[in-house]
Amino acid sequence: MDNYGAFIEKFELRRPESPTTPMRSLDGLTFAVKEMFDVEDYVSGFGNPDWRKTHPAATSTAPTVLALIEAGALCVGKTVMDEMAYSINGENKHYGTPINPCAKDRVPGGSSSGSAVAVAAKLVDFSVGSDTGGSVRVPASYCGIFGIRPSHGVVDITGAVPMAQSFDTVGWFARDPAILARVGEVLLPSCHLINNHSARILIPEDCFQKLSPLGSRPYRIFTESDSPLVGEVIHFDLGQYIAHKVPSLSYFMDRLPEMSAMKNGLPVLSALSYAMQTLQRFEFRVNHGEWVNATKPNLGPGIAERVWEAVKSKEEDAIPYCLTVQAESRSALNELLKDDGILVLPTLPGPPPKLNTEPSLLTDFRLKAFSLLSIAGMSGLCQVTIPLGMDENLPISVSVLARHGGDRFLLDLVKNLFSGHQASVDQEAGSLLRQKL
Repeated sequence: MDNYGAFIEKFELRRPESPTTPMRSLDGLTFAVKEMFDVEDYVSGFGNPDWRKTHPAATSTAPTVLALIEAGALCVGKTVMDEMAYSINGENKHYGTPINPCAKDRVPGGSSSGSAVAVAAKLVDFSVGSDTGGSVRVPASYCGIFGIRPSHGVVDITGAVPMAQSFDTVGWFARDPAILARVGEVLLPSCHLINNHSARILIPEDCFQKLSPLGSRPYRIFTESDSPLVGEVIHFDLGQYIAHKVPSLSYFMDRLPEMSAMKNGLPVLSALSYAMQTLQRFEFRVNHGEWVNATKPNLGPGIAERVWEAVKSKEEDAIPYCLTVQAESRSALNELLKDDGILVLPTLPGPPPKLNTEPSLLTDFRLKAFSLLSIAGMSGLCQVTIPLGMDENLPISVSVLARHGGDRFLLDLVKNLFSGHQASVDQEAGSLLRQKL
């Protein structure tokens, strides 16, 4: 219980010290890494015992982990993750499900479950995860902490087991937005955009009306802010904008499964999600299909079905359309946001589900969740999850996105808007939100 089930193995990796060692930006901070990142002499187990048995120990440490150690942080271990990174729930039948400190009867979110829990439980100052379809943003929301999915391709992901390269990113968690930004100063390219002017706040009303159980309440923290960092507030319809600017989505609109969430949510975002998951399945099969077929690993409920669906999928004809949607999505959202725009979104369509919920009962929730998560996923934009305290004893959040390459601008804005937030979300954003409700 003391470790909340967050760690799969503990150790200490630190920069060698000497009397002449200069101070570094992350001195005094501790962190943990998701089990899919290489650490020399340890097996990157990818959340599954069969993977661990059939793969050797790493011969080197992932550059991202080395950079954090070189910056002065102490790495204290590897964390539990969903098997093969193929879930957003955070439940692992082999190693146990990390305990969500915000809601112990609810899932912690995945696939970076242990990394999020280690931060939320105050076991480390920050942690490293990966985000392909939502694996940092979801557990950050469920565990009431900050989390960033950076712009695709800007943080070195060498030394991490790939899930689907078109979407894989190195993300990280923190309780304090200032620490989230300090980690970004180490991992993000120094040339990344920093905007010293106020931000335009873009509010997609359709997303909050149709995909958020709280309606407009979460975004009031921006629309009613008197901060000089918040400039013009623009309300618009994101679905209409994407439908106009991403014409290749029509290919997937015509192929949407006849499911209630597809019809009752936002069809354009459902199509975007459908394209994202099609390409993800294809890349997962290319990466791991041979191993899955040869090993026939023991996989947990829900994950087994998704893994085998991907391995057996034959969707090559759709891949060129997926790649076109990606290119058009990035262009469209960069054009919308420019250098000073911030898109505010519901992170998820509801609070964390209860532990051990039958996977079939989460179908509607997952479809709506991926409609939201696919916006940054398909465009490659950066996204930060911001905790907003508790609502009916369950954590709630909102997310903000900036253009591709606007990571430092986004982190700086979040840091300055939510300074002093550190471990007590309820006393800061949560109380501010309640004042505005």
